[in-house]
Amino acid sequence: MKRTLLAGIVVVAVVIVLGAQTGGTAALPAEGVAAQVRAVLNEQAAAWNRGDIEGFMQKYRKSEKLAFVGSSGITRGWQTVLERYRRIYPDRATMGKLTFSDLEVTALGKDAALVLGRWQLERAADKPGGVFTLILRRFPEGWRIVHDHTSSTTPPAKPN
Repeated sequence: MKRTLLAGIVVVAVVIVLGAQTGGTAALPAEGVAAQVRAVLNEQAAAWNRGDIEGFMQKYRKSEKLAFVGSSGITRGWQTVLERYRRIYPDRATMGKLTFSDLEVTALGKDAALVLGRWQLERAADKPGGVFTLILRRFPEGWRIVHDHTSSTTPPAKPN
């Protein structure tokens, strides 16, 4: 009886200490973070495929600290990134159909995640694609991209 009571007290003490260390909130399991981050990317692809660049951009943090890194260098700020997308993709034909694949989501805590993946556009005349690394943070309005490093890749040569 004393051992059971002592074990119960130890369990309660551990729960109290762990709760105090996390600020009383339970961390979202890594699977939950991954599912939420994948949902963000699914929403982005759906907006893109509707021709809605502004909708696509809603998943980026509206901040001057937003960073987009690509072949033309570093672009900073939400509005500047939006203008870049509008300039490069002025119409539905140049936007094509976007797909993301090979996604690897790593939780960096309960409010941050790293994503590694591939992107592909399917257009009438070509199928450009590449790789990307994203850093997302959770804000009161939800998960938002705060850093995007996107590169184009050339498809592997076809064997003879």
